[in-house]
Amino acid sequence: MSNAVSEFNEYRSRMNDKLLEGASTTLKRIFSLDNQAYKKGSLDVSTKELLGLVASMVLRCDDCVKYHLENCFKENLTKTQVMEALEIATVVGGSIVIPHLRRAYEYWEILEKQEN
Repeated sequence: MSNAVSEFNEYRSRMNDKLLEGASTTLKRIFSLDNQAYKKGSLDVSTKELLGLVASMVLRCDDCVKYHLENCFKENLTKTQVMEALEIATVVGGSIVIPHLRRAYEYWEILEKQEN
């Protein structure tokens, strides 16, 4: 696994554990709701991950973008499919999303390289 990907995942996991260790019921429910929302339902997981990716881009959350990109990659979405979703995010979010688009593209390339 790429250093950038493993560092992101290790940090995210470590900090989530710390946050949830003494968390209130409210915070635990928020984390659980997030987890439940992305499970297969009427929409498949791939579609939900693309929706999460677009929302994260528009909200300009780089950590969320990385999280959803990795899940899109695990769902075997193609670069073309992901790029179409990122294009929609850029249209909806406007030019302020472009720096996040650059970082998203770069992270997708890292995910592709780690597979080889």
